[in-house]
Amino acid sequence: MMAVKIYLMKNIPKTMHAVLLTGHGGLEKLEYKTDISVPVPKDDEVLIKVSAAGVNNTDINTRTGWYSKSTNNDGSSWSGTPLKFPRIQGIDVCGTIVSVGFKINSSRIGERVIARPMQTDPKNPAKPNMITLGSEIDGSFAQYVAIRSSETFAINCKWTDAELGSIPCSYSTAEGLLHRVKLGAEKIFINGASGGVGSAAIQLAKIRKAHITAQCSLSKINEIKKIGANEVVSRESDLVKELGKNKYDVVIDLVAGDKWSQLCDILKPGGRYATSGAIAGPIVNLDVRTLYLKDLTFYGCTYQPIEIFQNLIKYIETGKIKPLVAKTYPLNEIKKAQEDFLLKKHVGKLVLFP
Repeated sequence: MMAVKIYLMKNIPKTMHAVLLTGHGGLEKLEYKTDISVPVPKDDEVLIKVSAAGVNNTDINTRTGWYSKSTNNDGSSWSGTPLKFPRIQGIDVCGTIVSVGFKINSSRIGERVIARPMQTDPKNPAKPNMITLGSEIDGSFAQYVAIRSSETFAINCKWTDAELGSIPCSYSTAEGLLHRVKLGAEKIFINGASGGVGSAAIQLAKIRKAHITAQCSLSKINEIKKIGANEVVSRESDLVKELGKNKYDVVIDLVAGDKWSQLCDILKPGGRYATSGAIAGPIVNLDVRTLYLKDLTFYGCTYQPIEIFQNLIKYIETGKIKPLVAKTYPLNEIKKAQEDFLLKKHVGKLVLFP
């Protein structure tokens, strides 16, 4: 066994509380444990004492094997490889560095940090390869998590732990979508607008001076207007009848489902479509004639270059975005948090405290 030299703060326990995902399936596959070994950071890693961790669609999708197109879940992780169990999930993390590996300057100890959810694959760093926190590697549903130092970012702001813990996955996904389509002062349509990614996309599109039409359930329309949408339509709407054809430069789609073709109809000729989710179902009906006759461009967005996260740090520290935390839970109530998440009655993020 290779010896590992680390620098650390005092009083780090040998064991921690954590939630183990023991296999694909329902909530019964989540096991709250109080005797899991605290990870020891490798040479290029830091150990973070977790302060807060957001709840995301990906936690549930990974647990249920939603990412796999086969019946045996052989492509059930973000990277398309089988997930290894047990796994500690959790893609969002806010916390404090309490120890560092041998190659990392000990001055990092004590930094308040957040970490990139979509991380460079150290074995295959070429774009668009990546590994995902809480999927290919253990994540933040624990009291401690070890992450490569290069994937953690010191943050200087007055936000609470819950507020910072709500940011990494949703806001980096939203920023990645807008970055890919090169959004400017244009007309944009965003569906799924009351969720973490959708509500983040509204704020980030506002920074770019876009005119925003958002879509959400009828009960959340007023809240979405307060976030910054110029206009809001209900998810029951017929988009073509209500908004008209050929009206938008960009569509950000987090929903997909059986109304998907309307998104192509409302795009202008030469418009750009970007997606990073399919909460209404991943199978859609595409008339290819619409795609090529209107010269549309489609973007599937998962991989994120490092500047995406650097942008978020800047937006936070300069006050250009605001956190949207709907509710918090202790880590041992993760099943309740995921049940509430699936009800989709909230706007913004649900956050766990370890």
